[in-house]
Amino acid sequence: MKKAEVVLIPIPAMGHIVALVEVAKLLVQRDDRLSTTIFIMHPVLDPITTKYTESLAASTLPDRMRVVNLPNLESKTEDTKDRNWLTSMIESQKPHVEEYVSKMRTQSQLSPDSPQLAGFIFDTFVTGMKDVANGFGVPWYVFSASGAAFICSMFYLQALHDDEGVNLTEFKNSDALLEVPGLANPLPAKLLPSMVFREDMLTIFLEHARTLKETRSILVNTFLEFESYALHSLSNGKNPPVYPVGPMVKHVGDARDLRSDESNKYRDIMEWLDDQPPLSVMFLCFGSWGSFCGKQVKEIACALEHCGHRFLWSLRKPSSQKGKIESPSDYLNFQEILPEGFLDRTLEIGKVIGWAPQVDILAHPAVGGFASHCGWNSILESVRFGVPVATWPLYAEQQFNAFQMVIDLGLAVEIKMDYRRDFLGDNEIIVSSDDIVKAIKHVMEEDGEVRKKVKEMSRISEKSLKDGGSSFSSLGRLIEDMIDNIS
Repeated sequence: MKKAEVVLIPIPAMGHIVALVEVAKLLVQRDDRLSTTIFIMHPVLDPITTKYTESLAASTLPDRMRVVNLPNLESKTEDTKDRNWLTSMIESQKPHVEEYVSKMRTQSQLSPDSPQLAGFIFDTFVTGMKDVANGFGVPWYVFSASGAAFICSMFYLQALHDDEGVNLTEFKNSDALLEVPGLANPLPAKLLPSMVFREDMLTIFLEHARTLKETRSILVNTFLEFESYALHSLSNGKNPPVYPVGPMVKHVGDARDLRSDESNKYRDIMEWLDDQPPLSVMFLCFGSWGSFCGKQVKEIACALEHCGHRFLWSLRKPSSQKGKIESPSDYLNFQEILPEGFLDRTLEIGKVIGWAPQVDILAHPAVGGFASHCGWNSILESVRFGVPVATWPLYAEQQFNAFQMVIDLGLAVEIKMDYRRDFLGDNEIIVSSDDIVKAIKHVMEEDGEVRKKVKEMSRISEKSLKDGGSSFSSLGRLIEDMIDNIS
């Protein structure tokens, strides 16, 4: 029986690592011919991701799956973190990946029963590692932790730039509407990914789009019924084959494998939710990089106090260092940022927290709505657990995701779709409490159309990964392709 080893390399960011870890788990659980090795590049950029990678090393992984932490190259990347830090990190980590994989291959050659290297799966933004795969003479695949429509936008924008000479950075404050393949409705250009608006980052974005055309195939964290329009658009004969293999989300209960202090926080949050009526709680959480200035926090607090719904609010403290990329932290005392008396006045209906076990919260029957930054993992989690989203995008491709969810798919409501948080300085746009209240009331409508559509998509998402489902079948075709790579 042929046995295959697949190497997976995510970028060192929470959502990307989580998604590829789930891919690796699914591969080994699906087919006993497969083994997987995940390389974690360091440094990671935020403490939450660091804790997650540490928990991976300490956890019991499925058979035939291993996680390898590459050396920490902080000193080699710290000067380029705000611009080309990822490119620098990938170049610096190549020799370490080559060395480890060479040892793996030598061991497999010495033992006929050992799995043979079948290929690499790179994160969309780790395709700079392609020459490592080429050096070993094996194919490489790309995994997109974003959706199929976003991949469509990458190809579309690259063609606009390369074939038509369009200066994409000029779209930043434009009123133009773009006919992006993969979207059913015209996209306001100002909702394009943040990378497109900065000349230095645009260069990297376009290079990744070009390289994506070279891969053997593209794995996308989505499912056919969710992004059918985009997936059909990608399957036009001009692009590599596409395999929708999602939704890849963390499992309920994963957050319990925590250090004692966080375990206490987890228990406190879940016990509070246990005391709330079904579908009564509005959950606000904006990812490991999500934070707001003091004025905006006060508008959110005012909205929560007056909207009439119970709430669970994950509130993070912005970095105090201007001009430097640094992740938010937890407040030592929420009273330093919240309006005076807010915590006392909302004691019976709300709870303010720092770190949040997002998947476990979304899966709880008390949660009825989710104010989110619209990271793709968070979108998939909301769909998987049937919780409608109020969109408040902050950075990266989140404005694009929000548009897709609200306008194209009708699975979310808008707080402010064109909001954009600049890591290197405060965003001066302040969303009013009135706008926040309006969105919360809309998303929390018990018999609302959005809620009904999300519940139905939740049912479909669960079915997609089961035997006979669309993603189950897609993954099976991918596995056979990988096994066939072995001589």
